[in-house]
Amino acid sequence: MKIGYFLSSEEFTPAELVAQARGAERAGFAALWISDHYHPWVDAQGQSPFVWSVIGALSQVCRLPVTTAVTCPTVRIHPAVLAQAAATSAVLHSGRFVLGVGSGEALNEHILGDPWPGAGVRLEMLEEAVGVMRELWAGGFVDHRGRHYTVEHARIYTLPEEPPKVYVSGFGPKAVDLAARIGDGYVNTSPDAELVRRFRDGGGGDKPCQAGFKAAYADSVDEGARIAYERWPNAGVPGELSQVLPSPRHFEQASQMVGPDTVREAFVCGRDADAHLAKIEEYAKAGFDEVYVANTGPHWQGLFDLYQHEVLPRLG
Repeated sequence: MKIGYFLSSEEFTPAELVAQARGAERAGFAALWISDHYHPWVDAQGQSPFVWSVIGALSQVCRLPVTTAVTCPTVRIHPAVLAQAAATSAVLHSGRFVLGVGSGEALNEHILGDPWPGAGVRLEMLEEAVGVMRELWAGGFVDHRGRHYTVEHARIYTLPEEPPKVYVSGFGPKAVDLAARIGDGYVNTSPDAELVRRFRDGGGGDKPCQAGFKAAYADSVDEGARIAYERWPNAGVPGELSQVLPSPRHFEQASQMVGPDTVREAFVCGRDADAHLAKIEEYAKAGFDEVYVANTGPHWQGLFDLYQHEVLPRLG
């Protein structure tokens, strides 16, 4: 299994994300995830830099593969523009860039006043958007008149040698079926073996399956749990609320129903290597090929040291 580090754009400044990328490479992580947000989930996280600027900076400081986890190519930014951004990122990273995509959240996508469609329509938009991007990556001028998108005589001139891979996230059956049909890989955030099987059996075959989990490194489990609850109370917000709530203020209101123990269970807290290894094993048993760990709070260097000296060596 490939072990990567998850750069949290919701919580860290651009300079901190770049420093973490350097640190992750030195510690022995094999790849990077980076989140793509317009807003943080809650104000306590406090950041949300433009991901494409950061991805460009990452190409100058490390050689780890980078995957967006995940970009929504349907509402806030037109897929023709994202196709150009992804192509440039792939060039800068010498082909070590993967465009992870998903159907998005109102939190980030409502900002221009566009309607926020239901889940079925969002998946339909996602499929068309991926098709538009792939057509543009093929080279030549593109004219497209679809149900959701129009492209008029557009051509991307700066292209990588091979088109970027597109990994599709999915947390429900319909989204997983779409990922299996159109994705070059699959993205999730829980060790759900049933969804991995559905992806593979539905056409995904042996394509890569990525997942991620969150940690809160600290001197004790209790201190890590305190940091996690302070920064990420939204980790316990249930069901479809994460797709439909429109602002950090609304997530803060919903998070009032979430207790500290719920968030504590969602994170690996403290500095016990065995706890991290046990969490990674959950994803391995579920069938994932790659797993990415994010650290919340200020002690990310401690997590890098833990993985460099105690976790990664035990994984071989």
